[in-house]
Amino acid sequence: MPHQPQLAESDSTEVIAGTPDGSSTDAPAPKRRRRTRRIILITLLVLALLGGGGAVAAGIYVHRLESGIERVEAFDAVPEESRPVKVAKDAKNILILGSDTRDPSNTGGSRSDTIILAHLPADRSSAQLVSIPRDTWVNVPKSKDGKHGGRDAKINAAYAWGGIPLMVQTVEKFTGVRVDHVAIVDFAGFKEIVDALGGVQLTVEESFTSTHSLLPTGRREFKKGPQVMDGAQALDYARERYAFKDGDFARIRHQQQVIRAILDKAASGGTLANPAKLNSFIRASADAVSVDKTLSMLDMGMELRHLRSGNLTFITSPTKGTGNVGSESVVFAKTDEVKTFYDAVRRDAVPEILKGAK
Repeated sequence: MPHQPQLAESDSTEVIAGTPDGSSTDAPAPKRRRRTRRIILITLLVLALLGGGGAVAAGIYVHRLESGIERVEAFDAVPEESRPVKVAKDAKNILILGSDTRDPSNTGGSRSDTIILAHLPADRSSAQLVSIPRDTWVNVPKSKDGKHGGRDAKINAAYAWGGIPLMVQTVEKFTGVRVDHVAIVDFAGFKEIVDALGGVQLTVEESFTSTHSLLPTGRREFKKGPQVMDGAQALDYARERYAFKDGDFARIRHQQQVIRAILDKAASGGTLANPAKLNSFIRASADAVSVDKTLSMLDMGMELRHLRSGNLTFITSPTKGTGNVGSESVVFAKTDEVKTFYDAVRRDAVPEILKGAK
């Protein structure tokens, strides 16, 4: 497949690197209470948009909820001897794993449909969100039970074979970047988040038909151009891949668009500066996330309080195209560019790489 050999940054600050052209015993608490005690990582990123007093007020709210956030074992089963050495001590790398549990076409069980490595530089002046295509062909280490892995496979197979720890180990082996935290997001939660915001503005790059829609017919038409989408529309837009020549790469672009649109709408609409709106927004997204045991939501929100949406860059991990391995359709990593790019992430030098690509 043809490919672009250099990093290229678009006006929407989405960077595509080498993207191919074609391809517990008491009675359980009520659900509503549980919903108010979890926070989605994306919400924390939006908290950063407020800055100053707004972030402090939001931080106090988050602090009240901190003890109730759902936690997962992310690193206990990852052999320390296999993990990369952390080079940039003050930078942070957060592995965001997402799946769409409502997608009728999602037959991959516990496989992760979305893999994003979010890099937060030491000065927290920006953030880079690197999407790794789920079909990227990599070496998956042996699972803890020894029954799976130890061979090459699609990167999302690691989640099915060994859960979060094996996914962490696989991503670290592939990138050479040490993962500091993990967040697991159900991207179907985008629907409630978008509706809590009153819709988001998105620009459709080309007209298409979604064949896995939330509509009773299972189909939804999207027309080219800018438009306001409600939650169901935005979710259909972000999940579709079969309608495009470049398949999952198009879906990655659209997921990035929706994330940015949520951030922009929450900030511009004053959602987080208004306690009632903030509470509504959090409730709408609360069921969608769990995080590792060491991630402090309060600390993260405060660290990112100076960020603005314009300082977020979306990047796609360098690839050289799609192809087949046996009967599997896979994405091949562009080895040289992968090594160079993730070395920059490890050294906290991504902005320099991006400037050089302009």
